[in-house]
Amino acid sequence: MEPEEIKKATLLLQKSQQLPVRRGYKYFEPSELKSIKKCRPNTGKQYTKYKLPGQKAMKDKVLGAWLGRCAGCLLGKPVEGVKSSNLWHYLEATGQAPLKGYIKPATEKVASKYNMKHSRLMVPFTARCMPVDDDTNYTVTGFGILKTYGSQFTPENVGKYWLSNIPFLSTCTAERVAYRNMACGIKPPESAVYLNPYREWIGAQIRADFWGYASVGNPELAAEFAWRDACISHIKNGIYGEMWVSAMLAVAPFLDEPSEVIKAGLQQIPARSRLAEAINRLLDLHKTNMKYTEVMADIHKRWDEYNPHHWCHTISNAEIVASALLWGELDFTKSICYAVEACFDTDCNGATVGSIVGMMIGAQNIPSKWTKPLNDTLLTTLIPYPKVSISKLAEETLSIQRTISS
Repeated sequence: MEPEEIKKATLLLQKSQQLPVRRGYKYFEPSELKSIKKCRPNTGKQYTKYKLPGQKAMKDKVLGAWLGRCAGCLLGKPVEGVKSSNLWHYLEATGQAPLKGYIKPATEKVASKYNMKHSRLMVPFTARCMPVDDDTNYTVTGFGILKTYGSQFTPENVGKYWLSNIPFLSTCTAERVAYRNMACGIKPPESAVYLNPYREWIGAQIRADFWGYASVGNPELAAEFAWRDACISHIKNGIYGEMWVSAMLAVAPFLDEPSEVIKAGLQQIPARSRLAEAINRLLDLHKTNMKYTEVMADIHKRWDEYNPHHWCHTISNAEIVASALLWGELDFTKSICYAVEACFDTDCNGATVGSIVGMMIGAQNIPSKWTKPLNDTLLTTLIPYPKVSISKLAEETLSIQRTISS
């Protein structure tokens, strides 16, 4: 953009942020933690605190979450940004529909026909690890924050950890704007809104997982941890997405039905939010005989994947996460494949669904075809953790859990 265009866009953004909410707006979406807590639903089954299971069982669940997150991310990573018409036709043309494993690369000619890169499709078969990805970067970031500051960490601590340990170019959209703002001395929560048009995008939702891992059995605490993290870069539904996912992970080891896990997550966000409305709608649809292909069509009808705001918004992707969990029926393969086949932010949604299902079923129940290519190795761009063992991360997560729950 030319300097004059940047100036005009900046003025428009500043003016739009000062506009009042229109009269009669049916949603109430605060960003402050106290107000969020007051607006949570007060009806239905309550999901509060759960007693931790034995060490062996918990270890399997936590390892399942880490492995599931990495596998789901690795499945979606090669096709991030690929539109549904291209992905679906590619899978049909190469005999991989419905998807049941990592997407196999065809020839470069076939891949390019569907606007896909052969080199990216090769990654799950050649990397011998979980390669660097912002989704897994942020899971390790949560781990690092709790190790550094403990359970009393603040939004300012989160910002300091980012600036000290995450390279600027490893961030995207809302996170990059917040990073820039904090580097310029703008503190949370102002860092989330100053010249930040991405503040309700998916960036906070992908940072949710470790707060749930660390707060297993306590969804309210998991959601509070998520809020402390999210408020440095997001507002409203951008914050709620992270709170919802972290709370789901905190209860995932104790519940047998994905629908119950989803409802438990909804108890930690405002009942009159757009996110809550969207997820409750899917819970209702799941009670009908609707097929998953029809659910995907419904999502694509209401959200335009060619519009970057729709493609990367918290709610559009949260709908895919909820749908994959509900229609995936605790089948790990089906769940993460549904999350990726729906397109939009494929690596983010595959990672979130894999994490939740992995926490529910445990590592022993994840097929080895998903975990073997990971080679128990995760790469990140975080300064303290360039290469880490996934199983050791799981063990250290258990130690953090015990400290927090004691």
